[in-house]
Amino acid sequence: MSTISTLSASARDRVGKGSARAARREGLVPAVIYGDKKDPLSIAIIERDLGKLIKPGFFSHLIDITVAGEKHRVLPRDLQLHPVSDRALHVDFLRVSATSELAVEVTVEFINEEDCPGLRRGGVLNVVRHEVEVYCLATNIPEKIVIDLSGLEIGDSVHISAVTLPEGVRPTIDRDFTIATIAAPTLATEKTDDESGEEEAEEEADEE
Repeated sequence: MSTISTLSASARDRVGKGSARAARREGLVPAVIYGDKKDPLSIAIIERDLGKLIKPGFFSHLIDITVAGEKHRVLPRDLQLHPVSDRALHVDFLRVSATSELAVEVTVEFINEEDCPGLRRGGVLNVVRHEVEVYCLATNIPEKIVIDLSGLEIGDSVHISAVTLPEGVRPTIDRDFTIATIAAPTLATEKTDDESGEEEAEEEADEE
């Protein structure tokens, strides 16, 4: 199970573009908490505090957000970023409970590359899925899915059936899909006719 992070937030009395812009000017990120058959709650979070949590796996990590002394256990569901600066503009959080079953994407981590014969021989790790979507209870979200590359040769593949998932966790895709392969080394391609023609022209220019 992943660790539960904490955030403090303030309730927002007003919503809309003007209110959101004003919050951002003050170093706050507008957000909303919804779900669990309760009314949506508009909040504002200190940008630097939220920024510490925005990293790979953000959408599969539970967060306890305290608003006016009340704690809300949530899961990030949507994050809007500025197209140029990548600053957080808005976040949607889903309320969860111990009985909430969710579909979440869990980050894949590869280990023991040095013990992979295929990579040592010049093969290339071709990652088909950097994340795997699974069904699980909100209280049982895996921190990550670890793939051991030990012993894999060029041409070998890692399928989901080879991964031991925690009890109660199952893939959302009902087939034995590929997560990664050990591909053959990429050979240098021959020069194209255009490249050869350019080199010949350069040589002729040098001779002149």
